[in-house]
Amino acid sequence: MLAQEVIRRKRDGHALSDAEIREFVNGLVTGSWSEGQIAAMAMAMLLRGMTDAETVALTQAMTRSGAVLDWSELDLNGPVLDKHSSGGVGDKVSLMLAPIVAACGGFVPMISGRGLGHTGGTLDKLESIPGYQIAPDSNRLRQALRTAGCAIVGQSAELAPADQRLYAIRDVTATVESTALITASILSKKLAAGLQGLVMDVKTGNGAFAATLEDAHTLAQSLVRVANGAGLPTRAWITDMNQVLGDSCGNALEVHEAIAFLRGDRQEPRLLEVTRTLSAELLQLGGLASDQVDALERVDTALSSGKALERFAHMVHSLGGPADLCDAPARYLPVAPVQLEVRAQKAGFVTAMATRDLGLAVIELGGGRHKATDTVEPSVGFANVVPVGQQVEPGDTLAVVHAMNVAAAEAAQTRLLQCLTFGNVAPQPSEVLAQRVV
Repeated sequence: MLAQEVIRRKRDGHALSDAEIREFVNGLVTGSWSEGQIAAMAMAMLLRGMTDAETVALTQAMTRSGAVLDWSELDLNGPVLDKHSSGGVGDKVSLMLAPIVAACGGFVPMISGRGLGHTGGTLDKLESIPGYQIAPDSNRLRQALRTAGCAIVGQSAELAPADQRLYAIRDVTATVESTALITASILSKKLAAGLQGLVMDVKTGNGAFAATLEDAHTLAQSLVRVANGAGLPTRAWITDMNQVLGDSCGNALEVHEAIAFLRGDRQEPRLLEVTRTLSAELLQLGGLASDQVDALERVDTALSSGKALERFAHMVHSLGGPADLCDAPARYLPVAPVQLEVRAQKAGFVTAMATRDLGLAVIELGGGRHKATDTVEPSVGFANVVPVGQQVEPGDTLAVVHAMNVAAAEAAQTRLLQCLTFGNVAPQPSEVLAQRVV
């Protein structure tokens, strides 16, 4: 089967057969398709679109392009579940959700990623923990999952290698925005993780890749339909990303916040609502709760009893981190040498936040990457970020900048003030949970 003929059919608007899609994926893995041919196919898929049947076939073929994890030999006494987010600023939900679900009887082998664009990455957060291994060997990963009930790690080269090559080419050929290719990319890795249930957190707003509710709904529907079509029970929530989720953004700062959340010391309301809802959704998907009320009660018990905190601590230690991280996080997590309080200059209400720009400000501080080879400074970012709707008086703290030097802190202060809009009238409160998609 000639690559150019398969490309021609998609270019001309035809639906590809399963055999043609398998030929494309095989070409990705073996190298029999050139980068030019892959780029042409990706552009044809973007411009002509893909049916659900095509996207299911592409997802399944990419899943089978490498290893598919099988947890049956561990004889787990609960369902294997996971959650995936489309990315946001301050989104540390995974750090709490995985141990919450584990404390409720589920098992969560979470394959996570690094920061992308203006959004933070779960792996970058966890690498701020001394000794934590994001790429453990198979035995250590399985031991962590069996004993802690959760293991948040990075994607190995063996999982969905077709996606790794296709994504790299999409990234430089303006084809990232294809809903079908986004769907297949996300789900091929999740299917390869051997899951029995998945919940998707699709962000919308000025700090999300899907800026409008319509775009987020289109992506969420595609993910749910294709995942279910591929045999993975999946639900999605569209959640608001028009402000920082929680009150911090920056790798070590977010780990601090996650630990405080699990300890019950500090639970920002929007972060709590998203975490409780997504966790409860997974419990229902996995048959660990009879309905939403039951699921939410189980989530609350896991938090209030300290069992979720115990699971997180066990996971960290099982994957090489300190055993007492949750008892003394300040002893282990890196601290930036400069902290600068950003204060309100006049009275009023915080009416809006340029969330994407705030995420970019973290990158400028060194907390993210301009290119893949950049080194991340884990200690920098913003803490105690004021929420939208907050009334402030002159001198009130809007956030605390954590920086490597005074010049960087002052530049970040200016950037933060540019990201916040103030007014004399309180804005209408927006729901953090926008829509459920099943």
